[in-house]
Amino acid sequence: MSDSPAKQLSTVGIAAAMFAALTWSMNFVSPLLIGDYSIFDLAACRFIISGVIGAVILVVHRRSWRSLTPKDWLVAAGLGFIGYVGYFLAVVLAATYAGPVIAPAFLGLVPVALAISGNIHGGISWRRLLVPFALAALGLLLVNGQGIAQSEGAPPLHLVFGISASLAAVALWIWFGLANQRALKKRAGMNAWVWTAMMMIGGGFQTLVLIPVGAGLELFNAPMLGYGVGALGHLYLPAFLLAAVASIGGAWAWTIASQRLPITLASQLISMEVVFATCLGLLFHLRWPTPLEALGIALIVVGVVKAIGAFHGNQGRAGGDGVGVKPPTQKRRQAVAGCDPA
Repeated sequence: MSDSPAKQLSTVGIAAAMFAALTWSMNFVSPLLIGDYSIFDLAACRFIISGVIGAVILVVHRRSWRSLTPKDWLVAAGLGFIGYVGYFLAVVLAATYAGPVIAPAFLGLVPVALAISGNIHGGISWRRLLVPFALAALGLLLVNGQGIAQSEGAPPLHLVFGISASLAAVALWIWFGLANQRALKKRAGMNAWVWTAMMMIGGGFQTLVLIPVGAGLELFNAPMLGYGVGALGHLYLPAFLLAAVASIGGAWAWTIASQRLPITLASQLISMEVVFATCLGLLFHLRWPTPLEALGIALIVVGVVKAIGAFHGNQGRAGGDGVGVKPPTQKRRQAVAGCDPA
C-alpha cells in the first residue's frame, strides 16, 4: 500500500530539510580553503555568483515568473538579505569579535529557538516536543561546550560585541525561517526554483551595493592578491561551490521543506547542520571526535528522530491532517495574518 499524500509530502519535506542542513554545513569549513583571501572576498564572490545563477534559473523558468508582482520581488529580496547577506555579516562579526568557537555555539541555538517560535501559534503538544528539544539542546551544548571553555582571554568589549552579533544572527535566522514560511503560504503555487532565484538575485544586488563599503573598510584581500589564475583554487572555486550548493541548493531545499513541513519540525531537522559540519571539520583535520563530541552528535540525531516521531504520531491521531499539525483556530489565523510581514 502506498503512503498517503500527506505522508509523501512529509517525507519529501524531511529529505529537503536534511539536504539543506548538509549544504549549509559547508559554510563552516569553507574558510579553511581560501588561503590568504579574506572571508569577505569569498562572500562577495559567492553572493554575486549566486545572483548570476539565480538569473539563469529565471530564464529557464521564465513562464513561471512573468506573473510575479513587485511585492513578490520586494519580499524575496528582503528575505535574501535577512537569511543570507545580513545573516552572513552578523556571523562574520560574531566570529571576529567573540572568536570562532562562541559564535557557532550561539548559532547552534537557532534550531531549538526557531522550533519553539514556530510552535507558538497552533502546533503540537509541548509535552511531546520536550524530549526532542532537550536532547538537541544538550547535544549542541556538548558539541560546542569544549570550545567555549577554551575561549577565555578575549577582551571583554570584544566579547560583548561578538555575543551581541551572535544573538543578532540568531534573531535574523529565526525571522527568516518564520517570514519565509508565511510568505510561501501566501504564494501556495510558487515554484521553489523561482523563489530561490529571486532571493539570490536580491542578495546579489545587495552585495554589489555593499562592496564599496567593504573596500573602504579594507575588508578585501583580493585587490592585493590578484584576480587571476592564482585565485581559481582559493577563491573562485570555493565561491562557486558555496553559491551553487549551499546558497542555491540550500535555499531551494529549504523552500521545499517550508512548503511541506511545519516550521517546528523543519527547524529541528536543521540541527543536523551542526552534525554535518562537525563531521566535515573532523574529516578535514583527520581526527576522531572526542567522547563529548561523539555523545553530542548522538544526542542531536536521537532528538531529530524523536521529533519526526512526535509529528508523525500526532498526524496519526489527527487523522492524517496535513503533516501532523493541529489547524489553528480562526482567531489565531486572523492574529497571524494581521502581523504577517510578508
